[in-house]
Amino acid sequence: MIGTVHRLGPVPQLLLAVVAATAFFVSPANYQKNYKGAPYHDSRYTGGAQKIPGHVECAYYDLGGEGVAYHDSDAKNNGSGALNPADGTYLNEFREGEGVDISYVKFHDAIDNNPFNLVQPPENQLYVGWTEPGEWFNVTVQVARSGNYTADLLYTSNRGGTISLDVNGKDATGPLTIVSTSNASETIPWRQWHHWNLAPAIARLHLQSGKNILTIHILTEGNMNFAYFDFKRQNKS
Repeated sequence: MIGTVHRLGPVPQLLLAVVAATAFFVSPANYQKNYKGAPYHDSRYTGGAQKIPGHVECAYYDLGGEGVAYHDSDAKNNGSGALNPADGTYLNEFREGEGVDISYVKFHDAIDNNPFNLVQPPENQLYVGWTEPGEWFNVTVQVARSGNYTADLLYTSNRGGTISLDVNGKDATGPLTIVSTSNASETIPWRQWHHWNLAPAIARLHLQSGKNILTIHILTEGNMNFAYFDFKRQNKS
């Protein structure tokens, strides 16, 4: 009968749900195909995509600029060329023209080798800092073998917060809690940003072998410094 509305049964409704879900799904291959960023390289670092297992250096986030390789709340690098004046040295000027804020571990004047560290960071270790909620950066990695991985994080945080990791555009971890490294006994206020700690196995995720794109999101609080993630493949039990 013309004008009659027929109620959808369970099979058509399920079909519509599948179609809708498919419309929003982006496969890892398509995500990588459409991605315009590229692994970081310069005159000193020529290793290409960072290797997993191993350290993934946050300061070696991808090339590609704002909105492609990263998003930062402002265009100024508050570390390289600012806190660390442009003086012709590699560390002070590292990626100074980009919005991601970068500095490095200093052992003079007990800045980063202070008595409130929970772990001792490597001297001259580069790190991403001045983080704010909503910021993110991408790192292209090369995974040796498919499997389940954990990642330790070398970091500081004067107030705690949460981050998350995506793999090829898809959330892989959910919110991860960053424990504050603030210490009430500290007598130098600005050094609250320099109490280093290692968060063991803060992230647990499955990775496929080959090229993958990791996205590190700052979700809440900010004011965290990120040096590197140390990825380790878990043995099957």
